[in-house]
Amino acid sequence: MSSLDTGIATIRGALGRIVKAWQWYDEIPPVRRIHAALGQIPEGWRRMSRWLNSVMPKGLYARSLLIIIMPMVILQSVVAFVFMERHWNVVTQRLSAGVVQDIGALIDVYRGYPQDTDLTQIRRIAQERLGLVVDFLPLSEMPPPGPKPFFSLLDQALSEELRKQIARPFWIDTVGKSALVEIRIQLDNNVMRVFARRGAAYASNSEIFLLWMVGTSAVLLFVAIIFLRNQIKPILKLADAAESFGKGRDAPNFRPRGAREVRRAALAFIEMKTRVERAIEQRTAMLAGVSHDLRTVLTRFKLELALIGDSPEIEAMKKDIDEMSRMLEAYLAFARGDLGEASAPTDMAAFLEELRLDAERNGHKTTVGFHGPPIVTVRPAAFKRCLGNLVSNAARFAPSIAITGHRDHRYLTVTVDDDGPGIPANLREEAFKPFLRLDDARNQDEGGTGLGLAIARDIARSHGGDIMLGDSPLGGLRATVRIPV
Repeated sequence: MSSLDTGIATIRGALGRIVKAWQWYDEIPPVRRIHAALGQIPEGWRRMSRWLNSVMPKGLYARSLLIIIMPMVILQSVVAFVFMERHWNVVTQRLSAGVVQDIGALIDVYRGYPQDTDLTQIRRIAQERLGLVVDFLPLSEMPPPGPKPFFSLLDQALSEELRKQIARPFWIDTVGKSALVEIRIQLDNNVMRVFARRGAAYASNSEIFLLWMVGTSAVLLFVAIIFLRNQIKPILKLADAAESFGKGRDAPNFRPRGAREVRRAALAFIEMKTRVERAIEQRTAMLAGVSHDLRTVLTRFKLELALIGDSPEIEAMKKDIDEMSRMLEAYLAFARGDLGEASAPTDMAAFLEELRLDAERNGHKTTVGFHGPPIVTVRPAAFKRCLGNLVSNAARFAPSIAITGHRDHRYLTVTVDDDGPGIPANLREEAFKPFLRLDDARNQDEGGTGLGLAIARDIARSHGGDIMLGDSPLGGLRATVRIPV
């Protein structure tokens, strides 16, 4: 065996030992648990992200307010906690400890000088030197413990100091009199009652600090809401103008406002809108010229054929010229798209009823239904052409047609159902291509140009919507038009 083979065998043996060691290590239960936990981290992160996306507000105004409010709330919470813990709590405890020390000193004086039978000196020392009002009551004057207040730092601190320093039965009232705190301590033969000023045992200016903090934050938040609303409003105006332009409507009162970046976006939108409208105008003018020239030639052909006389060949040529006229009108209608028409509120229920009457005049059984508010803003002639193409396409291949309209707060949906042969699912999207005539599909007709569905979809999309083809409950094809309202 050569040295190379020996080296390869050695490497293979080392790799096998490493693999076995790793398998043994991975079979240890804690290691498997760690690996499983590490594998679950991405899935947990995705779940948390989905949950946050579901609970977070979706609007820019609400999210901006949240960005302003959340840091303010967190900062105030931290400041309030530090203040409560380090200042309010500590100062209150020290003041309460000082009052309890004074009471303890009075108890020591009471015990050390029994010759003061009427307790005049103790009362004088307490009032003049310590600012306390002291009185002695019989043992029967010790009331039972009262209900504790829901939140009183003074009650907690004072009770704790009395238990530590006096270590005798006591009763306190920190809520009965707003300016005074009453403390009763049971002695050997009587009860010592002490009235102390609340300010001497309690950091009373803390509420003022919190009130100023919350009040100032509320004022700043109110100002921020007003300014933020004024900054968000131009963005909403820009979005409305873009949405109206996408639906084929005009926004006459729109002009750049707001911050520099928002004004820049608004100016870019206005320039884009101007370029698009200029291109449409140029295309319309060009198509009008082409239409005029071609119609002039076709009219000349008709006049020349009329002067020649009647014969089978002349009749065939007249039919070809008429077919060329229809094809020319279809091409121009598709290229023009009826974009020059202004939008107007239209009664869709009456609109669909007109389509039903037209279809029935041509000998087709047609039903119509409409649900919801009927008034919708569309370009009437263009939208009628859109639905008319769908109805005529259904009437060309089916004896029965059902037209249904539904309008909610967001969309107008119109469905045209028939009981004809339909279009195979794999060819439905192909049917919308311009100038395409499917061999075995519904829009295969003599003299057709293959533009009916293409024109209908172009009009629907110019309104900000679309057309979808599907299976009809009647057994044929369903054409669904949906546009935003």
